[in-house]
Amino acid sequence: MKKIGLYFGTFNPIHIGHLTIANHMAEHSDLDELWMVVTPHNPHKKKSSLLDNHHRYEMVYLATESYPKLKPSDIEFKLSQPNYTVYTLAHLQEKYPTKEFHLIMGEDNLKSFHKWKNYETILERHNIYVYPRISDGIIETQFNNHPKIHRVNAPIMEISSTFIRKNIAINKNVRPMLPFEVWKYIDEMNFYK
Repeated sequence: MKKIGLYFGTFNPIHIGHLTIANHMAEHSDLDELWMVVTPHNPHKKKSSLLDNHHRYEMVYLATESYPKLKPSDIEFKLSQPNYTVYTLAHLQEKYPTKEFHLIMGEDNLKSFHKWKNYETILERHNIYVYPRISDGIIETQFNNHPKIHRVNAPIMEISSTFIRKNIAINKNVRPMLPFEVWKYIDEMNFYK
């Protein structure tokens, strides 16, 4: 059975931090593939700086094209909004019964995981692969040494999409932080200006 890691994000835009973590997870864990799941625009949130779903998906596609273990996914675009991870996982399991799905999350998300909808169900059915993040707060003791939670010693990436967007808006060069194809796409489309 193929093990798929799911890495959720708005990827607005996807940057080398996302790619470094995704590739590290694919190469240094028992996962066979890593799907970068682009989360859709929440219709109830006014977020003018969030590019349309298809543009963010296109950037993830361009960024992952040359990495055979990384795949873009628009699976959540087809699900009703607002959506919860537990529903996405159930939907994927139904759609791909021969694959095993697991979650990838930063340590910062693990700290609030006990607040997620049906988090017990998620832990019952899926493994969670956690990468380090510098963040405040503490991890619930129930998640320490949990058999389904695996820590992967990935590099700590302190690059944010917010920083990139703000700097593009004020005409700063952020090229080194973006995969070349993504930078080109943003530049050609005049995004975040």
